[in-house]
Amino acid sequence: MNQYFSLSEKVYDITERYPELIAFLDANGFGKISNPLMRKTIGKQISLEMALKSRCVDPQAFEKQLVEVIENHANGVEQAVSDKPAQKQKDNATIQVEGILPCPIRLPLMDAFEAWKEQTGTQINFDLQSASMGLDWLQKRIEACKDETGLADVYLSAGYQLFFDPDMLGKYRDAGVFANPDMTMDMKTEFDNASLSLKDPNSQYHIVSMVPAVFIINPEALGDRPIPQSWQDLMKPEYENSIAFPVQDLDMFNALLLGIYGKYGLDGLAKLGKNLVQSMHPAQMVKMSKSSRQKENPAVTVIPYFFARMMEENNGMQLVWPYDGAVLSPVFLLVKAASKEKVRPFVDFLCSKSLGEILSSNGRFPTTNPLVNDHLAPEQSFLWPGWDILYHKDVPALLAEAERAFFSL
Repeated sequence: MNQYFSLSEKVYDITERYPELIAFLDANGFGKISNPLMRKTIGKQISLEMALKSRCVDPQAFEKQLVEVIENHANGVEQAVSDKPAQKQKDNATIQVEGILPCPIRLPLMDAFEAWKEQTGTQINFDLQSASMGLDWLQKRIEACKDETGLADVYLSAGYQLFFDPDMLGKYRDAGVFANPDMTMDMKTEFDNASLSLKDPNSQYHIVSMVPAVFIINPEALGDRPIPQSWQDLMKPEYENSIAFPVQDLDMFNALLLGIYGKYGLDGLAKLGKNLVQSMHPAQMVKMSKSSRQKENPAVTVIPYFFARMMEENNGMQLVWPYDGAVLSPVFLLVKAASKEKVRPFVDFLCSKSLGEILSSNGRFPTTNPLVNDHLAPEQSFLWPGWDILYHKDVPALLAEAERAFFSL
């Protein structure tokens, strides 16, 4: 508890009293707060505690940072809008690892990374933030690089936009900065076959793990309608105003847009969007599933597999893995070619069975590591845009077009 605000207060009320918090919240994953209209509408409906928990942010830890912003402002101290440390001048012997990780696996991964660092004595800095903190801080860091020497040695991160934006890492990829064929890692056959290949044909990107999106069915709200078994089923008019999509989970939503576009085009996205009833963060969806008023909840919820397994245990919810494939949001690895010898021990650790099992979490975040059993059945297939789209389309422009199609009807 602090003397300035309560976590139970509405976001709008707090930011009205302390407008200096708006820029800080914006830079730390709450971008809608900087939009006056969104702040007055959504901000008046949601408490600060709920906003933080919905993005997997520890309220107590974040509260201390907000208090610091307020007190620095009162004392006339200029406050940086992000709590991320400024990137230091790199020591050639030190490995810099940066990126964004899915909330549920970030902490166990960081524990494993720190233990490996201590055991090996490797000089390595990890700046791997939770996906709930947003992407802005990392984008600004990359934009500030004058050339490739300012880049991190390793990027380990979820999401498409950072890696394929021609104004971000995409331009360095095209310049061959990450071309590193002799660092190519093995991949299990489930993810490298005639029907699905996650192996980069240009040997630049490596997908180490992924977040699959599946369906959770609420039988009470579904009524006598058939249980949808595929994305194509979800496009049918009978599910209009019946589906919750993870629009607030940017990485997952972008993966959904690109995956559906690759399989069903813009028309398929428009049909899906027409059936939207709610846009929620996965953590909110899990809380919603525990409500005793099931008929008021969406008939179908599109949600990451990890959270779906949690929801399945609540109030008779039913998990469906779509037969045309769970949309996957990849966790990419990029290694700077000039750093390949320096980072090889860390990359070897990333490819180890022990680390792969942490990534997989018993299949909740399937890994491409051939040493790890994800405990998934052969019929549990995946859907994604494919390398042809990722390499030959302007991904940010395509995402904007896909989003317009989704919200067009």
